[in-house]
Amino acid sequence: MTCIALLLLLWLPNLQLSGALRRKPQGKSSVFVHLFEWSWGDVARECEDWLGPKGFSAVQVSPPTEHIQGNQWWTRYQPVTYNLTSRSGDEAAFASMVKRCKKAGVQVYVDAVLNHCAASKGKSIAGNAFGGRRTPIYSPEDFHHLPFDVTGNCGVNNFADAHNVQYCDLQGLPDLCTECEGVQNKIAAYLSHLVKLGVTGVRLDAAKHIPKADLTKIFDKVQDGNKLLKYAEISKATTTDVVTEESYVDLVDVIEFNYSPQLDQGIVETGRMSNLESLGGSADLVPGSSAIVFVDNHDTQRSKDSNVAKLTYKSGRLYQLASAFMLAHPYGYPQIMSSFHFSEYDQGPPTASVHKEDGDLRCGEFQPWVCEHRWPGIANMVAWRRTAADNPVTHFTALSEDTVSFCRGRVACVAFNRQESDEWVVNLVVPLEPGDYCDVASSDGIGCPVIKVDSSKTAKLTVPAQGFVAIHVGARKKTPPKEDDDLGEARRDCPASRALQIQFAFRFSFARAPKKVHSQSAPLGTTAALFFLHIVATY
Repeated sequence: MTCIALLLLLWLPNLQLSGALRRKPQGKSSVFVHLFEWSWGDVARECEDWLGPKGFSAVQVSPPTEHIQGNQWWTRYQPVTYNLTSRSGDEAAFASMVKRCKKAGVQVYVDAVLNHCAASKGKSIAGNAFGGRRTPIYSPEDFHHLPFDVTGNCGVNNFADAHNVQYCDLQGLPDLCTECEGVQNKIAAYLSHLVKLGVTGVRLDAAKHIPKADLTKIFDKVQDGNKLLKYAEISKATTTDVVTEESYVDLVDVIEFNYSPQLDQGIVETGRMSNLESLGGSADLVPGSSAIVFVDNHDTQRSKDSNVAKLTYKSGRLYQLASAFMLAHPYGYPQIMSSFHFSEYDQGPPTASVHKEDGDLRCGEFQPWVCEHRWPGIANMVAWRRTAADNPVTHFTALSEDTVSFCRGRVACVAFNRQESDEWVVNLVVPLEPGDYCDVASSDGIGCPVIKVDSSKTAKLTVPAQGFVAIHVGARKKTPPKEDDDLGEARRDCPASRALQIQFAFRFSFARAPKKVHSQSAPLGTTAALFFLHIVATY
């Protein structure tokens, strides 16, 4: 006998029932993380221990293909073959990771290097020889080359010339002839294999150097390729770029490199946070439904140009503040960066694993891995964003140039304080129902600090300097559960061993060390939807 008791208080936009029904995540409510240079075993365990429970929709992993030898991080971006043997592990470990992540409710996106192959000559991490524009799977004729000379090619040096950008070698890396059928077939076979293993998304590295027409033909050859979320790296090189992101958005999503500079402007310096009211509305941004956004990524955080990524994990509280604002704002599909500590551009990943055998982590200060996605002020905004669902920002209020607040619907509100040292004490009229809510900027657990919304729907907040407060209906002050009569009846009828309960718990905290206090009052409100799923089922 089968019995089911179901209480559903929010439409879950990213629910995935089967491969055939798989669809693009809803960026306004979803978040994914890039576990840069993590081993497949570490990724799998992180999916089970953290990413799934915290509500991350997906994890992006480093290129899984066979690459050149070397300790530098960029060796992963010089593929020799499309065999799944890399610094992160072999194909068996990769396939196991994908299955474990899927079971934990986390999709896997692969960073796919399709534009070029390894430069110079040598042996791969698997011991295969390459060089002279030749690899075990490609011959010199499979690369773009000089007229009547397959041993060389022009170099990319003019971003105002589309042919130069898409047919010459990027930084000395042999440029694949992606219009050639044989090359297209090999790339398509690789992507088809990823789909078969359960991969649901691909980041298209250096995509601006591949003509859109070539990508279209490649995708057409991929078996079940429509199941893949595809997002392209169309980096901005100069103001005279002739190959732009706008020309690709009808085929793929794009990584929006114009987003983080606009976000940075409101965070890096004081007196500008109120300008973020217009974030996402700039004419040089693609529509939010086509944009992947980030504060920094593995490339920009290493840039020698300080204007490329003004905020990284090295920026501390301001980085967390920017990340939280990105997660609270509905524009784009946010990618959280998870780094390892580095001091030099070429520095490769730590040799030590992230997870210790005893269950502890090698994350944080004085540890080799940074793990920004585990910072409470970032991790728990994933649940806040899910609660906000697809609701737009309304009642954006800037009581000063450095203090702003807004809600997304009747279920999620946030207040940001960019002031250097002053607390911001404010009474906000919010659209949430009266009651006690956890101040998830500190905790969402049983002992969380309480934000009380009174009968007039007013909440008194104390927002720390360079910090924020966020409340949502998914993090009400916890009390001992009261079993519903009908639900209790269903549980009595069903053996406990056959019951499945799914609950999403949200955690969030933030350090507080203000020196002064500013006190203000302001109204706040909007519309949204409650996110809480509780299923009891038997099989």
